Amino acid sequence: MAKGPDAFRTISEAASEVDVPQHVLRFWETKFSFIRPMKRAGGRRVYRPHDIEVLRGVRRLLHEEGYTIKGVQRLHKEEGVKRLLGAPLAPKAPALPAVQGDRRARLAAALADLEAAKTRLDGLLAES
Repeated sequence: MAKGPDAFRTISEAASEVDVPQHVLRFWETKFSFIRPMKRAGGRRVYRPHDIEVLRGVRRLLHEEGYTIKGVQRLHKEEGVKRLLGAPLAPKAPALPAVQGDRRARLAAALADLEAAKTRLDGLLAES
């Protein structure tokens, strides 16, 4: 019988839902102070639905967005747990040097060529 969406999860169930091994959840507890599952008698971890959502957010940041552990810690410190729960992240734009003069014009022309090529490719894909 499957558990309801509001049921508490064991560490094995939580690991399965988040798609990481159990030892990773234990490791994350040591690195992220905001991951605090309830502990039952004997020290068995029990994860609430909110805990599962936080774990999914951490996994997304680490495995899909490319954040480091320190990056997730900093993000939590600066923006709180809501940011971990799936709120869209602002794209991380690299700092680029200023481009001026003839170089700027050449880059603008190259960008226009690429956009035209993309438009042609999109048209060909739409035909097939």
